[in-house]
Amino acid sequence: MKILNKEQILEADKFTIQNEPVLSIDLMERASEKCCKWIRKNIYFDSKIIIFCGIGNNGGDGLAIARQLKEFKKEVYIFPDKDNYSEDFKTNFEKLSKANISIKTIRNINSIKEINPKDVIIDAIFGSGLNRPVNGIYGETINKINKSGCKIISIDIPSGLFCDSNSTSENIIKADYTLTFQFPKLSFLFSENEQYTGTWKVLDIGLHKEFIVHVKTSNYYITKAEISNKIITRKKFSHKGNFGHALLIAGSFGKMGAAVLASKSCLKSGVGLLTTHIPKVGYDIMQTSIPEAMVSVSNSKNEITSFPHLEKFSAIAIGPGIGTSKITQIELKKFLELCKKPLVLDADALNIISKNKTLLNFLPENTILTPHPREFDRLTKKHESGYERYLSQIEFSKKFNVIVILKGANTSISCPDGICYFNSTGNPGMSTAGSGDVLTGIILSLLSQGYSPVNSAITGVYIHGLAGDIACKNESYESLIAGDIINNLGKAFKEFRI
Repeated sequence: MKILNKEQILEADKFTIQNEPVLSIDLMERASEKCCKWIRKNIYFDSKIIIFCGIGNNGGDGLAIARQLKEFKKEVYIFPDKDNYSEDFKTNFEKLSKANISIKTIRNINSIKEINPKDVIIDAIFGSGLNRPVNGIYGETINKINKSGCKIISIDIPSGLFCDSNSTSENIIKADYTLTFQFPKLSFLFSENEQYTGTWKVLDIGLHKEFIVHVKTSNYYITKAEISNKIITRKKFSHKGNFGHALLIAGSFGKMGAAVLASKSCLKSGVGLLTTHIPKVGYDIMQTSIPEAMVSVSNSKNEITSFPHLEKFSAIAIGPGIGTSKITQIELKKFLELCKKPLVLDADALNIISKNKTLLNFLPENTILTPHPREFDRLTKKHESGYERYLSQIEFSKKFNVIVILKGANTSISCPDGICYFNSTGNPGMSTAGSGDVLTGIILSLLSQGYSPVNSAITGVYIHGLAGDIACKNESYESLIAGDIINNLGKAFKEFRI
C-alpha cells in the first residue's frame, strides 16, 4: 500500500473527481458514509456524540457525519470564520441545517458547554493539509477536548498533527481512534505520534485506481497482498539443494541461546541446509537442541575467533550473541574484507561496527542491517524522534548502499534507492529477548533460498510479525517469548498457501 504525501492526496482527490467522474461533495459523502459505518459498529447507540468541525473539507466531513448518524444524540460545534468556509463545508452546513440539527458556534472557549466524559467526541477540525501550528481559539478547543475524558475519534488525521512530518505545536488532538482515508499518513508510523493517533484504521473511499497505480512514492505500508506476490512457491520435485545452504555465525559463552533461536527460525523458514558456526563451548548445546543444523566450531572455546571458508554458502548472517571482544572485532574486520555473499548483520556485529565505523566501507552491496533504535543511533548519531531517525535511516542506506531494517512497531525497511517500507504486522508482545535473533534467522533463510535482499527483508519482517500475531491469539503480550514466534512460523507461511 502506497503512503502518499499531502500534495499527492489532494491530487488523488482531484483525479477521482475528474475521471470517475464524481462531484467533490459526493466524494465527501462517500468518505463520511465509511466513517459512519465504522462508528455504528464500534460505538454504542446510546452514546451522545459531540462533533467539532473546522472550516475546511475536514469540517465538511464532520457535518456530513453528523447528518448521517441519525440514530445518535448529537451536538455540533463550528467556528465563526465564515469568509473561509470551503464550498463543500457550506453545502453540508446547509444540508445539516435543513435536517433541523442544532449547530453551535464557538465564539470563545466558554461557548463550549461542559462535556460529559461519557460522551464521544468526533474531531473534524483540521485535515491532512495542515501546515502550521495550531493556536488561538482552535488551540484552546483542542486542549478542552483533550481534557474532557471522552473517547475521541479523529477523522482522517488528529487535528494539529502534520501529515508528512512531526508537528511543532503543543495543540494536537489525542485521539483514541483515527479513521484515515485510503492511505496511512507517514506521521502515523512514528512512536512519538501514537499518543495522538491512538488506534488508526484505513478506510477505502474508492479513490481512482489508475491514479493510485501510477503515482510515485518513496514510502510503502506492507500488507498481505504485497507479500503474497513475493512468496516463492515450491515445486513438487524440488529438493533441499534448491533452497540454499545458509551460514549463521553466532554465539559466545553465556549467549548460545541467540545461536539456537536464530538457527531454529532459519530452518523453520525453509532453508535447504544450515551450518551454524559457533565457539566450542556451544557444540553440545547445538547438537542436542537443533539436530537439523550442521555445526562448525571456531578455534576458541568461548568466542568467535575464526570463520569457515565462505564459498559454498548461499548467504550468511553474523552477529547474534557473538560478543564484542577485541579478537572478535579483529575477526569481523577480516570477514567483511573477504565476504562477497548476501549478508545479514545483527546484534553484536552492529555493535562492533559502531565502534569501528570504517568497517561500513567494507559491506557488500545490499547487505541487510537489523538494528533496533539504540543500535542505529550508535551507528549514526542520537536522534530526538522517530521521524528524525527515519530521515537518517534513508540517508544511511543511500550512502552505504545497504538495506536497513529498523526494528520496532511498524518496523521500517530502507533501501539504497531511497524507498522505505513500513511493516503492518507485529505486536507489543514481541518486545522480548531473542525476538531479533528469530528475525535474523528468517531473513537469512529467505536470502539463501534465492529471494532478493529487498524481498528477503520485506518478507522476513512481515512473516516475523505475522507469526507473533498468531502466537498472541493464544498468549498474552506479557507471556510471549521468542520461541512462541518460531513455533508459529509454519502457520504464518501457511497463510500464503494457495
